[in-house]
Amino acid sequence: MKVGYIQTSPIFGEKEQNFEEVRSLLKDVHADLLVLPELFATGYAFTSTEEAVSFAEDVEGKTAVFLKEISKMTGAAIVAGFVEKEGDHIYNSSLIVSDGIILDTYRKIHLFNKEKLWFSPGDKPLKVHEINGAKIGVMICFDWMFPEVTRTLALQGMQILAHPSNLVMPYCQKAMVTRCLENRVFAVTSNRIGTEYRGDDNFTFTGASQITGIDGSVLASSPTDQTSVTIVEIDVSLADNKMINEYNDVSKDRRTEFFHL
Repeated sequence: MKVGYIQTSPIFGEKEQNFEEVRSLLKDVHADLLVLPELFATGYAFTSTEEAVSFAEDVEGKTAVFLKEISKMTGAAIVAGFVEKEGDHIYNSSLIVSDGIILDTYRKIHLFNKEKLWFSPGDKPLKVHEINGAKIGVMICFDWMFPEVTRTLALQGMQILAHPSNLVMPYCQKAMVTRCLENRVFAVTSNRIGTEYRGDDNFTFTGASQITGIDGSVLASSPTDQTSVTIVEIDVSLADNKMINEYNDVSKDRRTEFFHL
């Protein structure tokens, strides 16, 4: 299975330009799964709830239409971030698209920093989707800080974790080594590059998008300051084997009677 990420440099508020950047990067690219950054079409540093709402869409909006196009163009399932509107709420979400069809959205559970001012916390259960012969789970950016997210998805049979991100702290890429090792899953972390100076926020995004293997090995990594597309071929069935040696299974060896959460 060919999996990959697109590392972009969005211009705040310029959806059409950001779509065109992705379209250009994906010219002649074919894969089974492609992951785009969190909020790839809008940028990240909102200055008010009203501003965030102004960029919000439902699953029939411009971003969804664009991602349907990209999924058909590349043959890939696409996981990509957007501002989702439902009723009176907006969410930091990811669209999950395959063969020109919207399969679902995932809404970020763990909101970071001022996201708590603009977005409602995710209200949908963690779920694994079977797409293109693989079992795919989704989290967004700061969800990485909470190992329960990856573990919950892994216990549902997830083989690949799709991880749209706008990372500004320097920890995640190394942490994904542990997330994959402790669950024996693959992960595709798609980050962005560039800076956003808006209001009193000054964000520099860390790039270094990464594909991580079931043993914690880094299968691919991008620079911190360049846009890129990276594709890696993996054997997803390796993620079904939870044994790290003859005696230890990372799922079955859990002593849940001692876990008091």
